[in-house]
Amino acid sequence: MYKPSKSVLITDLDNTLFDWFEIWYSSFNAMLERVVEISGISKEQLIKEIRPVHRKYGTAEYAFVLEKLPSLQQKYGTREKINEELKDAIHAYRSERMTHLKLYKGVYDTLAELKSRRVRVVAYTESKEWYTKNRLKRLGLDYFIEVLYSPSDHTVPLEEEERTEIVFDFMKSEHTPEGEFKPNPKLLLDIIDKLGVTPEECVYVGDSEMKDVEMALQAGVTAVFAKYGTGHFNGEDTRYKLLQAVTHWTDADVQREQEIKKNSKHLQPDFTIDSFDELLDIFNFRKKKA
Repeated sequence: MYKPSKSVLITDLDNTLFDWFEIWYSSFNAMLERVVEISGISKEQLIKEIRPVHRKYGTAEYAFVLEKLPSLQQKYGTREKINEELKDAIHAYRSERMTHLKLYKGVYDTLAELKSRRVRVVAYTESKEWYTKNRLKRLGLDYFIEVLYSPSDHTVPLEEEERTEIVFDFMKSEHTPEGEFKPNPKLLLDIIDKLGVTPEECVYVGDSEMKDVEMALQAGVTAVFAKYGTGHFNGEDTRYKLLQAVTHWTDADVQREQEIKKNSKHLQPDFTIDSFDELLDIFNFRKKKA
């Protein structure tokens, strides 16, 4: 069987290398349930207050969300008191996140094999930089990924919030242009140009047919659809309603998504996979000849 030769893998992260939704739901819901139990404030009220905070900071993973909720501020006063009274809820969040933070089957071994073949691997995501780096560090993927492309973090001041700087020995990180999102063939081509390779040498894999697959195809890159990463979003998983209720998406974000769907050319991927390690069966990955 003929296998196309490729020297670069460009991969999406969330729901492609790991189950982002499972990580988010398990940790966020555990925290929310404990906050309701401890504070006596209804889930409905908390959700109502959470969404504006997520919108302000541009992420549904905002680590300091409890400190910003009016109901909790009114009940407990200072941020220190909020954190002290709700420490069990915060612990539940962190515990569930660590439990569910794991790679899809076959991802680690596949990336290790590509590394051994000296194939270049680049990550391209729309998730915020710090949260993305944190996951990659904990999952041990920075050794395999050459460059991470992601949006910069919150544009609003972090006030008293402190974060540990995440340092990598191998992986570099670069920001995608502000206000530029998938699907953007030009941005993908810019990434490829920075790598000093051609679209023909690359494979792009992602879980979104409209954002990942169409973008890659329009850029002349071989596109692989990670079908296994779409299970939570087919309408059958009722847990998705919680994410919808507290989403950071603005009306403009919703409009942009509608425009993407409206303008979709419904291009078919070159390949569809049910497991990340199928990439090794499809392509002959090898280092580019000098």
